Amino acid sequence: MVEGRKQNNVLTYILLVLGIMLIILPLYVTFVTAFKSDAQSSKSFFTLPIPIYLESFKEVLTNERYWKAFINTVYITAIVLAGNIIIMPSMSYAVARKMPTSMGYRLVYYFLLLGIFIPFQVKMMPLVKLLSALNMMNPTGLAILCISSSTCESVFLFVGYMGAIPPDMEEAAWIDGAGTLRTYSSVVFPLLKPMLATVLIKQGLWIWNDFMLPLITLNRGWQDWTLTLFQYNFQTEYSINYSLTFATFVASMLPLLIFYCFMQKSIIGGLTSGAVKS
Repeated sequence: MVEGRKQNNVLTYILLVLGIMLIILPLYVTFVTAFKSDAQSSKSFFTLPIPIYLESFKEVLTNERYWKAFINTVYITAIVLAGNIIIMPSMSYAVARKMPTSMGYRLVYYFLLLGIFIPFQVKMMPLVKLLSALNMMNPTGLAILCISSSTCESVFLFVGYMGAIPPDMEEAAWIDGAGTLRTYSSVVFPLLKPMLATVLIKQGLWIWNDFMLPLITLNRGWQDWTLTLFQYNFQTEYSINYSLTFATFVASMLPLLIFYCFMQKSIIGGLTSGAVKS
């Protein structure tokens, strides 16, 4: 019995080490290559950058197109996150509280759940035609599309989380004379902060790193590029400058990586709180 447990522990640690290597190795190659010249990168991807080469970062950070792509990415991400803050919790509150007694709200909830299981490839061409017909093939149009695309998953998470919030506090607010809007804004919304942080970080990571939606909607001119499109187009027709490409990766991922490191406790807190019902 003891030997069997030891074997299971060894197998678990082996799998964990392999998983860690799958994460660390690409990050190591990315950061190391970013500080190499193209000649150093052509010799070996895995050696340390000796000497450290910073000209790639200088070329990227002085490129007008990089900063335009950075501003577009921040703009789209900010609009999507603002939409998630304003729309998703209020919509979920109505669904969560009315669903037990109303067939209509249950149907709305299940209809939204179906959207989670529809592959993006199925929706891709209709979405492009719709945006084109509405003249919304621009960063603002993409932001609105991303808000609508995040509705299904966000509502699912918020409704599950609100199931753990006892309605007694809302009833106390109603007895004190508060209406539905006041009860939601003063009682319910502050309790949603852990799940709100989870949703915002999750959606922020998706929007910041998304490639497919910007590719099919914004790849008409560099003025509308996001950072992922800037990376995609940062190459010549016949070759790739690996040092510049990986420097672009690092410059694009650092802001979100730093933000994620500060907010990771909120992600874990939101997921675990939503998973347990009182």
